[in-house]
Amino acid sequence: MAERFDRIWHNARLATMRADRPDLGEIEHGVIAARDGRIVYAGAQADFPVDADAADRIGCEGRWITPGLVDCHTHLVYGGNRAHEFELRLKGASYEEIARAGGGIVSTVAATRKASEAELVASALPRLDALIGEGATTVEIKSGYGLDTETEMRQLTAARSLGHQRPVAVRTSFLGAHALPPEADGDKDRYINHVCREMLPAVAKAGLADAVDAFMEGIAFSAEQTALVFETASELGLPVKLHADQLSNLDGAALAAKFSALSADHLEHTDEAGAAAMAKAGTVAVLLPGAFYFIRETQKPPVEAFRKHGVPMALATDCNPGSSPLTSLLLAMNMGATLFRMTVAECLTGVTREGARALGVIHETGTLEAGKWCDLAIWDIERPAELVYRIGFNPLHRRVWRGQ
Repeated sequence: MAERFDRIWHNARLATMRADRPDLGEIEHGVIAARDGRIVYAGAQADFPVDADAADRIGCEGRWITPGLVDCHTHLVYGGNRAHEFELRLKGASYEEIARAGGGIVSTVAATRKASEAELVASALPRLDALIGEGATTVEIKSGYGLDTETEMRQLTAARSLGHQRPVAVRTSFLGAHALPPEADGDKDRYINHVCREMLPAVAKAGLADAVDAFMEGIAFSAEQTALVFETASELGLPVKLHADQLSNLDGAALAAKFSALSADHLEHTDEAGAAAMAKAGTVAVLLPGAFYFIRETQKPPVEAFRKHGVPMALATDCNPGSSPLTSLLLAMNMGATLFRMTVAECLTGVTREGARALGVIHETGTLEAGKWCDLAIWDIERPAELVYRIGFNPLHRRVWRGQ
């Protein structure tokens, strides 16, 4: 009896992104078959059963299919905006100077605390829709603009709600250790103690976070303070990730590796030892060219060291109101190539396979292979390099999430 599927996409070219295949894992004459929202077959037409049947057969007319895109680092949910700080930077103020003067993250905290859950969802939806419109099927969303238990949980609840209001998988990260709130009166140790004893346990009990993040930097938290957060996360059974070495080298990459972090992100000032430690731990390097570009950094992340040591590299938008108001993974790829000299293959796997790895969901998505969710992006392109090459052009033909 012929095998029956829910849906078959045929006459397609596949960029499977599978690590066991060379380059992008291209298959020139490919077929994808799905059942119950998952891929059952993704491979060559010649190896597909000729008598296979489906409720719906879709001819792709030679279009390319990639996995649905993964944005593994965003701060999508927040109140207000910081366009005025952008103007200050144009006049010469640095990101760090603005932060130390009471702007930056703390200004967004004030706006976010005033916003209801419904307002946070409403303001985030257009940003999420922009990502979805370019083929994103999995998006990570961090908290970190509440800096108190109630608002942090409201941010995370709003993020979960976005995943119910749109056909997209949302992964959430608790980022209570993002900045020091005004009421802490400069006492970072006391605030971190509050994060560990009250905020993080409450978030974990409510099931609102898939991971725990922190910002380890001179204007944020020290290695010792970050380690306390990570130790608490480990006790609660939550994986960790880290904003590391963005503005200076405080050995954040090495600390992330010590705790077997899913990812270390930014990494402009990471050294060779940090790269080696990440490789040994299997920690993904998440590169964020939007922030590098927007705050006019000059120190580039050590891409060559990551290649040398075999560190997986992901790319993400870092969508946030202060340092990367970017809602385009296509542009993030172009920036990764032009600013960081990443290859086409590194950029494309960075927003698919390695983005999924950075979220701990590589077993579920990020490549085209049997058993994974049928999350697809179908493109009107002649070759995959077009997705990295073009600026301000969206060639998405159709987006598929969970086989639909």
